[in-house]
This record gives sequence, structure tokens and C-alpha cells, in this order.
Amino acid sequence: MTATTDTSTSPTTPTPSTASTASTPPVSAPAAASPAPAASAADSAGLPDPGAAAGLHSSVITWFGANARDLPWRRPEAGAWGVMVSEFMLQQTPVVRVLPVYEQWLARWPRPADLAAEAPGEAVRAWGRLGYPRRALRLHGAAQAITERHGGEVPSEHGQLISLPGIGEYTAAAVASFAYGRRHAVLDTNVRRVFARAVSGVEYPPNATTAAERKLARALLPDDETTAARWAAASMELGALVCTAKSPECGRCPIAGQCAWRLAGKPAHTGAARRGQTYAGTDRQVRGKLLAVLRDTSAPVPQSQLDAVWHEPVQRARALDGLVADGLVEPLAGGVYRLPLT
Repeated sequence: MTATTDTSTSPTTPTPSTASTASTPPVSAPAAASPAPAASAADSAGLPDPGAAAGLHSSVITWFGANARDLPWRRPEAGAWGVMVSEFMLQQTPVVRVLPVYEQWLARWPRPADLAAEAPGEAVRAWGRLGYPRRALRLHGAAQAITERHGGEVPSEHGQLISLPGIGEYTAAAVASFAYGRRHAVLDTNVRRVFARAVSGVEYPPNATTAAERKLARALLPDDETTAARWAAASMELGALVCTAKSPECGRCPIAGQCAWRLAGKPAHTGAARRGQTYAGTDRQVRGKLLAVLRDTSAPVPQSQLDAVWHEPVQRARALDGLVADGLVEPLAGGVYRLPLT
């Protein structure tokens, strides 16, 4: 999975044919018996019992039905391609920054074949200031593979999706679930945080996704495909809007009464230090400035014009070399540069 910022990956609801909650009747967690029964196998493994899991599903899915944001990639007309584009763009990028670029992208390239027919440099240019521009090249590569291998249609099977260039476990699961209503555990940062608090009783998940988290996500996944797809989107939305990293709003959380972290008194995080994101003065900032010059013109750019965007020559050269190595910039004879044509 690709790591995301706290609000970068917005859930994409399945299309209406898969988004109904009719097959998910409200289920309440079973009342505690006295004396307490022996721990179940799920309890001993640190996993929720089926009754508690069903209660989580019902509460979160019901909340989602009333609170889900109206986002373009959630609408039926977005289709699987719209869902895939949104998933690439939302990695480590907030929804508010993605929305205008997403709309422009789909207006220009409504099908994978439309993007595949363009030079990869045009994808980088259209990516604008979303950041992490290698995602644009990967999306272009995926569009080419979809056009060549799948007749221009985004495949629905997880195995076919994950074989596309630039698509990992998270994106394959997200597209299969959100676009086609398939049953997959979709683990982004928001979902991992919800599960860490509600089930594991800790404030934050580990910095990198663990095998234990994947096991928990699979254990929490509803058996029914339609409900599982709805649950994936709903739990992600809960993390994005309510169970946020810095200011969780427990007062309006639909599962506050079942949240292990809240019931334990909200113990402070004791794990590894959480990674912060810095930008000013980094190579990322220099790369962005260099790419901005190249995006603003269709003609090759001389070295001197690139030199003017950053004062420190060693860092500037390192950033430019990195862009070339990543395939984002193409050097030409005579000391000029352009966005890639092939």
C-alpha cells in the first residue's frame, strides 16, 4: 500500500448497484452475559468476535449513508477509470487539492486510451502541483497497459489490477472494491487509524503497515461482497472526517461506545515517533520548482533557465539529476531539457 496523509485518500463509494446497504441490517453487539463466557478464538488472537464486528459494520455504514461527501469519483458516471485516477491522485494529497486537477484530467482523458495516446510528459504537465509527479508517469503507464492488454477497460480482478505498472496492493484493492464492489481489505492511513483505535486500543497505527494489521482488516471484512465494499468506503471516510489524526471528534463518532482506545481513557501514543512531512528547503521543493519551469512551456528549456529557480547549485544539480533518473525530465543535446516524449 502506498502511505497517505491523514486526509489524502478519500473513500470512493461503489456505484449504486453495489452501494446499497439493504443487505446489511442493523446489528447490535450482543449484551454481556454474567458470568462472562470463556474467551473465543477471535478474542485470544486479539481480533473482534463476529457480533462486535457486525456492530461496527452496521454503525459505520449507517453513519456513512448520512455523512458521505459528494465527490466526483463516487458518482456512477466516474466509472472504474475515474476511480483509478482518483486513487493515484489522492495518495499523500488532500482532497481539496485533487478536485480541480481530477476534473481537468477526466475532461481531457475520459478513457485510458486517451491518456495512453499522449506523450508521458503531457501527463506530468497536467499533474500540475499535486506533488510526487512520478504518480503521473505511473498512471500513464497503467493507461498504456490497460489499452494494450485489456481493450481499454480497467480490469475488475485484483490479480489483473496489481499486474499493471505502478499499481500496488492498496490501489488494486481500492479499485476492485470501489469501482466493482469486490470484497477486499482496503488499508489506507485513515482506515488503519480507525482500526488501531477502535479495535486495538492504541492512538496511532505503526508507521508501516504490518502483517497484524492486514490480519485484523481481513477479520473485520464482512462476508457479503456488497457490504464489504460499503464497509471499505465507510471506514475510510470515518477516518478522514471524524477519527482524524490530530483532533478526533469522539462526540460524533458512531462507534465511540465500542472504541477500545476511548474506553481505555485515550492512552497517549507510546510507539515509534510518527513521521512528519517537511517540504521547505528539501530536494522535493527544488524538484517541484524545476518541473514548474518545464511544465509552463512546450519548448525545451536551457540549463540557465533552470539554474535561476534555486540558489544552491549542488542541491539543484542533485534534484535535476533525480528528475532525469526518474524519467520525469529528458535531457537533450546542447544543455537543454524537456518533459519526456516517450
